[in-house]
Amino acid sequence: MNIHRLRRLFSRALHASLATPLVLAGCGTEGSTDLTGYSEIACTDQGLAVSDLTLTPAPDFVQLRYIGTNGGQPMGTYTSSSSSGEACATATDVPACQEALVNATVTAGFHHVCLDFCTDAFLVTTRGDEVKTHATLAELQQVLGTVDTEQEAVLKTFAAGYSLLCGKKEHGAVKKNADGSFNVIGTKGYACGPGTELTQHVVKVTASGEVLEQEKRVLEKGDPNCNIGRRPVGLQVAEACQSPEALGRYFADAAHLEAASVHAFLRLRDELELHGADVGLQDAARRSAMEEVQHARVTDRLARRFGGTPQRPVVAELPPRSLVDVALENAVEGCVRETYGALLAHHQALHARDLEVREAMVRIAEDETRHAALSWDIDQWARPRLSAQEREALREAQKRAVALLREEVLVPLDASIITEAGMPTPEAALALLDTLEQDLWA
Repeated sequence: MNIHRLRRLFSRALHASLATPLVLAGCGTEGSTDLTGYSEIACTDQGLAVSDLTLTPAPDFVQLRYIGTNGGQPMGTYTSSSSSGEACATATDVPACQEALVNATVTAGFHHVCLDFCTDAFLVTTRGDEVKTHATLAELQQVLGTVDTEQEAVLKTFAAGYSLLCGKKEHGAVKKNADGSFNVIGTKGYACGPGTELTQHVVKVTASGEVLEQEKRVLEKGDPNCNIGRRPVGLQVAEACQSPEALGRYFADAAHLEAASVHAFLRLRDELELHGADVGLQDAARRSAMEEVQHARVTDRLARRFGGTPQRPVVAELPPRSLVDVALENAVEGCVRETYGALLAHHQALHARDLEVREAMVRIAEDETRHAALSWDIDQWARPRLSAQEREALREAQKRAVALLREEVLVPLDASIITEAGMPTPEAALALLDTLEQDLWA
């Protein structure tokens, strides 16, 4: 779902229920590069394209893969991204070649990026019976030879550790220079948490493969208050938080659920890969997990400020689920609860009397709106892959979730949670739900 549509809907819901002047949270930039002459980088549905590469010697097939670690431990499997050509097309022993291709992996690669977990990238090629990985910068340069196409320059920039986002020139673009070199725009970092920032970089890639940084500017500074997440399957019931203040109990519960949602998004990302979802959806789930880490830290700090002690989430390890089970959870936790949670965050950003809470919710509202939009994108991707009976089950589950939410918001809140934390009264909460039900859940 287009995130701008959600923002407009949220603005209308808040205006209709509260008649309050609205300026919803959003993330601006501090300026960016002149994009004249630049083209968007070439991508497929699976990510960065590898079709415009003049490799030496010419392979039958090339594929970009990722290998990752979580908490310093190898994940054990790789993720396939975009590919070009026909695997094992000229092999004399096709089954052996195909088996070797399936098993081709590395322990480390290029584009090494660590946020809350680490990922490396590598190329794998087939040529005749040979299956080969290209995991270091030197190996990549050897197979690329002279950098003489835009996508080769993009791949070299990516390999050097820059991120390139498809469909957005400010985060991923390329142009050829008069001297045969290329300028590529990429980014580094992320803007979520104290001391963080998303930076834009312009690099020059020479014919010999040198990557020379020309410009750097800050696109977005990290908000120190980077919150409302989805509950993971297998989440164990936590002990009740003991705090003399209602605000301490409220934020302790919030911190517990935010930390639990990290597990939910990491599991979601793995299950999206299992069921063949686009890499864009997988990457968005992974980014959401990273953002939920920051949300948990912020709400933990608020909880302790008000005398609460958040409980660490305990999530049982369960086997991967079927597509319909993933879609059912997404319909409830994402399209209903997370969407309403994002709207609540905007309400809190506007109405919390406590300055620290209000500032925290400004950034959290934007993140959660993006998470809600992801939920609807996953729903749109999954539904055509389900049977008519399974789609009807999704509709019924969503209806039940909305009905349960209506019951939950009727529970009276402590006055401090309404005034200091900005939560709506039960009457206002029902009005917010009415707007969402008419426009999204009908």
